[in-house]
Amino acid sequence: MLDKLQAIKLRFEEVGQLIVQPDIASNIKEFTKLNKEFKDLEKIVVVYDEYTNVLGNIESSKEIIKNEKDEEFRDMAKAELDELVPRQAELEEQLKYMLIPKDPDDHKDVIMEIRAGAGGDEAGIFAGDLYRMYDRFIQERGWKKELISLSEASSGGFKEIVFSISGEDVYGSLKFESGVHRVQRVPVTESQGRVHTSAASVAVLPEVEDVDVNLDMKDVKKDTYRASGAGGQHVNKTESAVRLTHIPTGIVVECQDGRSQHKNYDKALQVLRSRMYEQELKKQQDEIAGARKSLVGNADRSDKIRTYNYPQGRVTDHRIGYSVHNLPTVMDGQIGDFIDNLRMAENAEKLQDGSQD
Repeated sequence: MLDKLQAIKLRFEEVGQLIVQPDIASNIKEFTKLNKEFKDLEKIVVVYDEYTNVLGNIESSKEIIKNEKDEEFRDMAKAELDELVPRQAELEEQLKYMLIPKDPDDHKDVIMEIRAGAGGDEAGIFAGDLYRMYDRFIQERGWKKELISLSEASSGGFKEIVFSISGEDVYGSLKFESGVHRVQRVPVTESQGRVHTSAASVAVLPEVEDVDVNLDMKDVKKDTYRASGAGGQHVNKTESAVRLTHIPTGIVVECQDGRSQHKNYDKALQVLRSRMYEQELKKQQDEIAGARKSLVGNADRSDKIRTYNYPQGRVTDHRIGYSVHNLPTVMDGQIGDFIDNLRMAENAEKLQDGSQD
């Protein structure tokens, strides 16, 4: 571990020198990339510096205890050692987790898709509730959201809503939300007062650049049509909506939010690339995982991942068996506890896999 940490410190110092070079500073793309690397490495180096300092002080205290004749000095060294040894263990544990390889997509922006599933009108209403929950979470994090397309449900909520989210560590935070979310409650459309179970699916796709996906535009069929829904007469009179079909994979993407056909085309192309990237990523993950299914890393979209039980005020994440009894707060966007616990579970799993290699 120490060799790896020393190499990280050397790289940190190297990057620190690079970002002040005039040719790097004038290259926005390269500067942004190196600046991010500098900040990521800095977090580890700060802990590593404290760790080496603690190790040095432990050695000094041991030397004093071994060689010092003055009993008062020896007692002071023993007291200091009693504090330093537990701190050494804490820092070692912290560094172990910091050295776990990160998902290279964690820093990326995302495209989120929420779709009503089984449950009729109530599923659409629940999809709307999930959208509101994520919208509040996005606002709290200071991220930016942009609508791509939506299809409203007849009794409220959405049949489907697709939007992009940009900010810091967006995919790293939201990737665990992909899967089937289930709600248990008495629907507003239910006159008998019986509890129903409905579902909505959430997909979180990392946004990708042209270089991430080999997309041949000859394989893409483009259709335009008149958008439906909110937007006034302009939306209904012009063929601004765009539908893209990737013929080899059968992936279909629609975008009708913007008034400009060109803007809708660009958004649809971004979603198409992200879906293709996700498809390739899943293939790679399945090959790496083999027969073993990752606890949180490879959640299948068909798997039920979380249940929102209104009569009991409980929200349960089935992947890690974690429950809270503050459902109204969760639905108001406070999902940080779930994300933190899922991250810890993923890190523990990676740590265990690393120890078995």
